[in-house]
Amino acid sequence: MTAQEAAEALKVSRTTLYAYVSRGLIRSEAVGEGSRQRRYHAEDVQKLIERKQGRRNPEKLAQDALHWGTPVLDSELTLIANGRVFYRGYDVAELAQTETVERVASLLWTGHFNNAEALFQTNYELLNHYETMLLHIEMDGAHPSPLQSMQLILPIAAADDLAAYDLRPEAAAHTGARILRLLVSVIAGDVPNDVALAQTLQQGLCPTHTGSHTLLSAAMILCADHELNASSFTARVVAAAGASPYAAVIAGLSALQGVKHGGHTQRVEAFLREMDTPQMAAQVIAARLQRGEHIPGFGHRLYPEGDPRAIALLSMMTAYAPNHEALALANAVTTAAADLMQAYPTIDFALAILGRLLGLNAGTALALFGLGRTIGWVAHTLEQYQTDRLIRPRARYTGPNPNGAEGNHLTS
Repeated sequence: MTAQEAAEALKVSRTTLYAYVSRGLIRSEAVGEGSRQRRYHAEDVQKLIERKQGRRNPEKLAQDALHWGTPVLDSELTLIANGRVFYRGYDVAELAQTETVERVASLLWTGHFNNAEALFQTNYELLNHYETMLLHIEMDGAHPSPLQSMQLILPIAAADDLAAYDLRPEAAAHTGARILRLLVSVIAGDVPNDVALAQTLQQGLCPTHTGSHTLLSAAMILCADHELNASSFTARVVAAAGASPYAAVIAGLSALQGVKHGGHTQRVEAFLREMDTPQMAAQVIAARLQRGEHIPGFGHRLYPEGDPRAIALLSMMTAYAPNHEALALANAVTTAAADLMQAYPTIDFALAILGRLLGLNAGTALALFGLGRTIGWVAHTLEQYQTDRLIRPRARYTGPNPNGAEGNHLTS
């Protein structure tokens, strides 16, 4: 924005605008080398407008906070800033390429990478016991999706895991590790589960794709946390009530399946099946736009220049199998979306492409999302335990007055 545009939007003088800049509230940039003219970040101007509106109307501020609005609680876990994502100060794109799932979980849960080995010691015989129970459920005629299998097994395991009621930080982190190892074992199936989590998944999901554990690991790391998304906030609410990490993860899985959250990944898979070949990409997208339909897997409100998680995962896949047909399709779709609607892929799109690249069964890409986000749910649960506060907002009643009485405002 120009100085005039920014000042008019804020309803202040230019002198006041310059004061905001000097206080660090609004960023500015020179228009060109040697020029005295400057441009002012529209995002900063908008945030300042919202702050002013919040002071004048705190009730509206509280309402807006529930929908991509003002932060509602403090967290040390994840920062989303300038088109990048950071876990406790570490760039997630770099973590996906250099770290293991276990070490990133340790970072988010304890603040340190080097607690991973102690956390992920577990009872493998017990894991095999739970897998057998799940097999019996499937033999009885039920055919749960991978994510539903994760939800089915957790209450059974929780009933046996009495140590999960110890909510002290170290004990709860160990419970989180048991939960994550169990869920990985459920998705991987009948394979050895005494190796690293990503290797267990490779052996169970795509054993012929040598070295693909690096991609599976990256996918989980990139999905581990994303600030106060719907499922992580749900997990925090459950944890705030004093429930165990098992209950918090079960709640997170329930929210994740919604089509406006993780379930969006399945819509992307259906979208890719709709075109199936790179040559059809532009035609299918144009037809959807003509019908007024949404293009799943493109355009994230927090990343107008592109989701850094998708960029990282697609880049790793390109390095792994540059000539694979799945990546040819991905390139065609992303090019068409950029040309026709100036939109860029999200992590959901990258996960769906990963599913095609590795030949994963339907629903497995979403399960990978759930496995990764389990790390974040446990992290939020641990953080919420430390606050020792119940999350209990109030609702503004808009229904009929009791007994038809006018102006009768009751509280309880």
